Amino acid sequence: MYGRLKHLVSPLFIFFLVLLIVNDFFLKAAFHNAVTGKLSDFSGLFIFPIFWSAIFPRHKLSVFITTAVLFVFWKSNYSSGIIQFLKPYFSIARTVDPTDLIALFMLLFAWLHIKRVSRPTIGSTLKTRLTAYFIGAIAIFSFCATSQPRYIQFFEQPQYVLLKNPTIRYFNAHDELKFYKRDSLLAVKINYLYIRRPKREDDYSKNRSVEHLDLTVLRLLADSASLIPPGKISMLTLNTDQGTDSLRFNGGRLDGRFTRTKGGKTIIEGFYKMGLEDSIWTIRDTIGGDQIIQAFVNGETTQIKRYSGGKLKSTSTINTRADSIFNTYVQLAVLILCMAGLGYFLYINYRKARPEYLKLRLLWGLLLCFVAPFFVWLFYIGILLLLMNYNQDIFETIAAGIFIFITVCPLMFVIVFLIKLRRPIDIFLYCLLFSLVCSAWTTYTTIEALSN
Repeated sequence: MYGRLKHLVSPLFIFFLVLLIVNDFFLKAAFHNAVTGKLSDFSGLFIFPIFWSAIFPRHKLSVFITTAVLFVFWKSNYSSGIIQFLKPYFSIARTVDPTDLIALFMLLFAWLHIKRVSRPTIGSTLKTRLTAYFIGAIAIFSFCATSQPRYIQFFEQPQYVLLKNPTIRYFNAHDELKFYKRDSLLAVKINYLYIRRPKREDDYSKNRSVEHLDLTVLRLLADSASLIPPGKISMLTLNTDQGTDSLRFNGGRLDGRFTRTKGGKTIIEGFYKMGLEDSIWTIRDTIGGDQIIQAFVNGETTQIKRYSGGKLKSTSTINTRADSIFNTYVQLAVLILCMAGLGYFLYINYRKARPEYLKLRLLWGLLLCFVAPFFVWLFYIGILLLLMNYNQDIFETIAAGIFIFITVCPLMFVIVFLIKLRRPIDIFLYCLLFSLVCSAWTTYTTIEALSN
């Protein structure tokens, strides 16, 4: 058993495991460059075969060979079919980059590491097992939860920017961009952008992406093109795959009337105000005769009307960011009132039953203190789902569970062994109260994030 587990507690394994998690959860989001992209490959190819060699110690060579084959396959175009098949069920993504294969030499490094005769200096066998199990659990979490795809900001209405004096030659290097060269001008159509995951997926988040869109595109191109100062009006007509777009630019930003025609018919028309949709937009279906009319205020959709055959079929009212903030304040007020009500009910139970209390055997009391945080965590997720305020990823969900355990477990010890439970229902009420407190805190931080 010692020989199987010793490499999981080695300093090198722990170092690369920590490096993998820190890089995937923090460094990639902060920098997202070639270095952070390679760090995950290098770290993963060191810890992955060592971990599975500990699980299957008699098949180390097979584990390393299989790891190499799977890595090469994963980084090739041949894996695209499998990824497309699994995407509806699992959140997976990868970038095809042949230079990533340079990380394969880490397999040799890992092989030499596990073949070393010297053993790391560690404590007793029991301590080794517990430490290795804990590190192994973290390793499994890193394999499953890291390298989540970045958030993609799509644009419902066409988005363009205009640059001048471009020198870019390779127009197919960016899937998210489409280029239209006009003499000394370059019109760039933005299909989507990679951004940090917003707190709410609403038009306000889109507006933040559009705010400096011309500068963002220029940075993506890493080109010697220059921005066009505001005040210079340019009119362009572009033939795209979706139709013929008539554009009006103020500087490098869309500003004024926009139309898209196809087959001699107008299918989209609306107005931009420095890159943001303004006023009324109309989208027509040239085949069925249906149309959608959207109303915008400062780039945020406020109302959508759907017509079919000239008759109104449905009307939808959309909350702006200001509406979302107000509604979240209302949710916070409701949570505080519920907390006050539960607190008052627990106080009444305490006063009526005193000095009697619910007698629990020591073992059951200890078990209650350790199990209660799990129910608090479940109630907490349920409340956020009920409030439609649950947007945590797997890492945030696990982190919330750990925080709740660390906080609630000591409080339950105080309640069970010092304050004393008065009635069986108090167990449920305390769990619900703590979950409301956690939900109120999350709602408050959501308000802060939305407001800032």
